[in-house]
Amino acid sequence: MNRTDLASTIAQRTGVSAKDATSVITGLNDVILEAIGRGEKVQLPGLLTIERVERAARTGRNPQTGEELQIPAAHAAKVTAGSKLKAAAKGK
Repeated sequence: MNRTDLASTIAQRTGVSAKDATSVITGLNDVILEAIGRGEKVQLPGLLTIERVERAARTGRNPQTGEELQIPAAHAAKVTAGSKLKAAAKGK
């Protein structure tokens, strides 16, 4: 399901226009990105949790040469599935 399909499905289920549903999806996207950028955790109970985590600096290897290289510390996004999402994935 892509963004257009999602907006159409939301519009049908809620009785709003597809344009309004698309605006809500865009707004949700912006709010989540801003919150994660500030280091806040975003939780949608039963669905998912998104949080920013810090990855420590580490030593890696160049796969072509085998030479060691230093990978700097960085931030990454961690997404954890909620109970309802896990059940849906199992087909329940």
